[in-house]
Amino acid sequence: MGKKQVRQVRQQMRKVQPKGAASNAQGATRKQRERFVQSGGMLQGYAPERVIRIGYISIGVAVLCVLVIAACLVFLPPIYGWPDAIAAAVAWVFPIALLASFVGPGFRLALKDRKAEPRLIQGQLVGASSVSTSLGLGMLMVQTRGGVEQLLVPPARLKQVPGNQVNVVVTVTPNLHHVKSVGVMGQRMVGRVEPPVPPVMRRLQLLPVLTPLSLAVGAVVADDAVALSPINPSALHALLAVLAGVVIAAAVYGISFLVQRRMMEEVQALVPRT
Repeated sequence: MGKKQVRQVRQQMRKVQPKGAASNAQGATRKQRERFVQSGGMLQGYAPERVIRIGYISIGVAVLCVLVIAACLVFLPPIYGWPDAIAAAVAWVFPIALLASFVGPGFRLALKDRKAEPRLIQGQLVGASSVSTSLGLGMLMVQTRGGVEQLLVPPARLKQVPGNQVNVVVTVTPNLHHVKSVGVMGQRMVGRVEPPVPPVMRRLQLLPVLTPLSLAVGAVVADDAVALSPINPSALHALLAVLAGVVIAAAVYGISFLVQRRMMEEVQALVPRT
C-alpha cells in the first residue's frame, strides 16, 4: 500500500506541475498588460500637456457620440421602429469605449504628472535611437542598479547623447514616464550615428493609431448602413445591423493583427544576427 500511495502522489505532482507553469505564464502576461496600462498605455512617454489635450479632444468626441445616440433614439423610431433605432444607436457606443480604453488611462496619469515632482534616473548609457514603435518618440536605454531602464524620449533630447558609454542623468515624470531632460556626465568622445529609418518602422508607428480608428469607423458605418436599409421584419433588421458591425470590427481587428505580425517579422529581419 505504501508504494501505491507514493506512485499516486508522483502522478498527482506530474499533473499539477504543467498547470502551475501555465498559470504562471498567464499571470506574467496579465501583469505585463497591467503595467502597460498603469504606465499610460499607448500614451506612455508623451508630455502630460499633450496627453491632456488629447484627453479633452476625446471627451469632445465622446460627447458628440452621445448626441448622435440621442438623435438616433429620438428621430429614428417613428420611421424605422425602436429595434432599428436602438441598433443604430448602439454602434456609437463603440467609439466611446475605444476612447475610454486607449486614452483614459493616459489622461488620468497626465493629470497626476502635471502636479507631481519628476524623478531622477542615473546610470550608464546602453544605447539610444531616435525612432521607436511610438509615433514621434525615440528610445533611450540606461543601465541602473535595478536593471536596464528603457525610456521613450523625444528625438530632440537625444541630440546631445553621444555614441560612447557615458553616465547620464534623466529626469522623468513618475506616471507617464515622460523624459523632461537628459544630461550627459563626462566627455562626449564619439558622436552618435543615426542609421536610416526603415520604411516599415514608419508604418509600424502608425498602426496603433489607425487600428482603433478603423475599428470605430468600420463598426459604425456597417451597423448604421444596415440599420437604415429597408429590411423586414424589424427585429431581424436590428439583429442584422448589430451583426454587421461586429463582423466588420472583427475583420478589421484580424487584418490589423496580421499586418502587425508581418511588420514585426520584417523589423526582426533587419536586426543583424551574430
